[in-house]
Amino acid sequence: MKSSSTLIYDGSFNGFLTAIFIAFDEKINVADIQKNNQCQNGLFSETETVFTNVEKAKRVWNGIRSKSHNAISNVYFAFLSETEGVELILYTYIQKLMSSKNGKHLDYSDNIVSHVTQLARKVSKEKHRMEAFVRFQLTKDDVYFANIEPDYDILPLISKHFRNRYADQQWLIYDVKRKYGIYYNLDHVELVSLNLQEIHFNKIRKSDVFEAEEYDYQTLWNDYFKSTHIKSRINPKLHRQHMPKRYWKYLSEKKEAV
Repeated sequence: MKSSSTLIYDGSFNGFLTAIFIAFDEKINVADIQKNNQCQNGLFSETETVFTNVEKAKRVWNGIRSKSHNAISNVYFAFLSETEGVELILYTYIQKLMSSKNGKHLDYSDNIVSHVTQLARKVSKEKHRMEAFVRFQLTKDDVYFANIEPDYDILPLISKHFRNRYADQQWLIYDVKRKYGIYYNLDHVELVSLNLQEIHFNKIRKSDVFEAEEYDYQTLWNDYFKSTHIKSRINPKLHRQHMPKRYWKYLSEKKEAV
C-alpha cells in the first residue's frame, strides 16, 4: 500500500498551485494540503514541504484554463474563500477536471464540483459588494483611505476595478480582518501591511488623520442619502438584504446608524 503525504505550502495561491503540480508530477497519494502556519500532523501520513515555484504554478494554471476558463475562475475564487480544507477539495476538483474529456461538461451533481461552484459564487458576490460599498476618506497625506472587513479574501479581486476607476488618485484599501491592504501610487498597485493604532470607520468622532473637509463632504453625502429616502417605501428587510448590516460601520451614509 502506497503511503500518503500531507503537502505543506506557504499559503499563497502560487504555492497551492505548486503543490498541485508536485502531487501530479510525483504521483503522490495526497492525504491533505495545508498552509505552513496551520499544519497538523496526520496519524497515518507523512509531511512534505512544497516550495513555491512560479513556473510550475503557471503550468498548472494554464492546464486548468485550457480545460475550462470557468474552472480556473472557480478554483481561484474558491481558494480565496479561505474555507477550512478547501485545498484538498480543490485538489479533488482539479483531478476530476483533468480526467474529464471536456472540462465544460463537469458533473454539477457531483458534491465536490457543486461545492467548489457554490464557494466561487459566494466569493464573487462578496467581490461585487465590496466594489459597491468601499467608502474612501481623504487623509492629510493626500491618500484616499478605506477600511474593509469582508467575509472572504477579496482584495486581489477588486484591485483592477479600483485601479481603473481611480487612476488619477492615490488610494489604499485595507482589510482589517486579514491585516493587509492594496495601495495604488498612481503607477501600480502593491501589497502593504500597516500597524494601525486605530480602525477608522464612520463614527461621529473626528480623527486627526483625515482632512477637515472630508467630514464636510461626508455630512453632505449623509444629508443627501437621508433626503432621498421615502419613508412610506422603506423596507428594512430588503434594505439589509442588499446592504448587510455588517458593512454599515464603513459607510458614510450610515454614520448615524452605527
